[in-house]
Amino acid sequence: MRITALAGGVGGARFIRGLLAHLESRPDLAGSRVTVIGNTGDDITLFGLRVCPDLDTLLYTLGGAVSDTQGWGRADETHRVQGELAAYGVEPQWFALGDLDLGAHIARSQWLGQGLSLSEVTGRLAARWGLPERGVTLLPMTDTPVETHVVVDEGDGPRAVHFQEWWVRMQAKVPASRFVAVGMDRAAAAPGVLDAIRQADVVLLPPSNPVVSIGVILGVPGVRDALRGTPAPVVGVSPLISGAPVRGHADACLQAIGLDSTTAAVAGLYEDFLDGWLVAPGDEGSVSRRGLAVESRPLLMTDVAAAADIAGAALDLAERLRPA
Repeated sequence: MRITALAGGVGGARFIRGLLAHLESRPDLAGSRVTVIGNTGDDITLFGLRVCPDLDTLLYTLGGAVSDTQGWGRADETHRVQGELAAYGVEPQWFALGDLDLGAHIARSQWLGQGLSLSEVTGRLAARWGLPERGVTLLPMTDTPVETHVVVDEGDGPRAVHFQEWWVRMQAKVPASRFVAVGMDRAAAAPGVLDAIRQADVVLLPPSNPVVSIGVILGVPGVRDALRGTPAPVVGVSPLISGAPVRGHADACLQAIGLDSTTAAVAGLYEDFLDGWLVAPGDEGSVSRRGLAVESRPLLMTDVAAAADIAGAALDLAERLRPA
């Protein structure tokens, strides 16, 4: 089976890890290939280094090196370099880079500086973490630098800040009036992205932020059209349970674009291509769209086994929706 998933950071990575565990438990699906299209709108340059938070979270989680407590960053991490930067008065200090994590950012920045594309760099990093051996291809959504900025008003008039500053430093507590994907007007889908959607047997939308993760991927030229045209069933997993995100600030993001924090509102963002929608118990009644198959089941990814069950349920729903 050829499975393609569009993914953000923590939620997407944990879902894909569960998906791989489910596939490994299914002899009938031996040899399946998973292509993950990762959001790069969160990318930022810090201390002269190019940081790709969502891609790195996918790499570390699927490579078995993530800090499960945080859901991002490396396990058993130290922060001596960040402490030394603070001693020199180097800013920003609100975005802490771990010593092990810096290795990926230094390698990425060096290779980009040598002229490699982000796709080529991501392939090298994925090889270091053994993703190809697990049947996983990790693709950035685009090789063009794209950064999500947030327009906020802290009382002295509107200004734009990088998404990471709004998300990490402000904790999304300062209301956002809109999101701007800077660089998207020059972007093209990275090599392999559109083919991965068009040629898939199943397309999955893990429980990632619908506005600044999945939504940004959908903004890449050609991606939405490919999803509309793929013969594969497209099945999503709601990132909300009873209107609240399991983690992160998806509710603040939905509010910024004028939507209620509901499973139905999220499904509406995907209505032109979504075939199946997996929701938490109690949320199924709020989603009523002709032609959309809605099923409910517990959606908390408390551990790998729970995530595997959710991924398996999404696959089962997709299988029932596949044309004969």
